[in-house]
Amino acid sequence: MVRPDMIGIVVCDMQAALDFYRALGLEIPDGAEQEDHVEVKANGYRIAWDTEEMVKGFNPAWQAPNGSRIGLAFLCDNAADVDATYLRILKKGYRSHKAPFDAFWGQRYAQVLDPDDNVIDLFAPL
Repeated sequence: MVRPDMIGIVVCDMQAALDFYRALGLEIPDGAEQEDHVEVKANGYRIAWDTEEMVKGFNPAWQAPNGSRIGLAFLCDNAADVDATYLRILKKGYRSHKAPFDAFWGQRYAQVLDPDDNVIDLFAPL
């Protein structure tokens, strides 16, 4: 049986990508932006970033997709933390995709865009 282990993200600009995910609170070592492959462990999973050049190195036919490359959702401590995290990300110059709202499915929910235009969900139970 296979087990989920790693989420991989292909990025245009490693520095910009890692700055964004650091702003979300992931602990990414200083200097990692100099690498073509970076990974950290968070909540039992590995999250990895590869530059487009790295991916093309082992898959020359790879082409950047049109639209969001992944779906990632980050659990916040509570509804107020969703709002605070959303505002913290915007204050750092990143873009909103959907302002925080109380979703009909019982969560405080918001979406921001990472530097590669991936939609990143922020949520907490109401």
